Amino acid sequence: MPNTKAELRAKALAARDGLSEKKRAAAAARLAKRGLPFKLLPGSIVSGYSPIRSEIDPMPLMKALAELGAQLALPCVTARGQSLIFRLFHPSDRLMLGPLGIPEPSPAATEVIPDIMLTPLAAFDRLGHRIGYGAGHYDVTFAHLRKTKNILGIGLAFAAQEIKTVPALSHDVALDYVLTESDVFDFRSSEVAHSLRG
Repeated sequence: MPNTKAELRAKALAARDGLSEKKRAAAAARLAKRGLPFKLLPGSIVSGYSPIRSEIDPMPLMKALAELGAQLALPCVTARGQSLIFRLFHPSDRLMLGPLGIPEPSPAATEVIPDIMLTPLAAFDRLGHRIGYGAGHYDVTFAHLRKTKNILGIGLAFAAQEIKTVPALSHDVALDYVLTESDVFDFRSSEVAHSLRG
């Protein structure tokens, strides 16, 4: 069947991989300069991610948010199929390699539940659906953490990763926003459930 998630993922990642280092750095700088499309409450916990492969780098944006009073956190992988956990971190902290070879805070760092999750993705559509890397870490995490807290999910991507339609399944969690170097997509108004978040 054409346009399976795997095929769409591969195509979007190829488009992302094709971007030059210079374009990637400029896009990350543009995200940081523009900031979030809403007022950040002081003390908000913003989780980002350690960029791997050709992901857009969230660090410039995270540093800008820290200057506005955000507390920063990074995800730590526990086990496949399990929710990610988040630990506080400062941009000057030394990170350790987690089980998937992704840099994460030391186990001694304080565990927190973020208010805002900056989320990497392979592809996204204009309904706020994302395609991740297939392990389902973020879908499981959103489903688990949103039982206790309203968490805003913000996908960070290059414009080149937008696709027409993500074949979404019932367990797939839609994002509240996607930020690219050229656009801000706000999906909250498109779903009644999201309108409660203001």
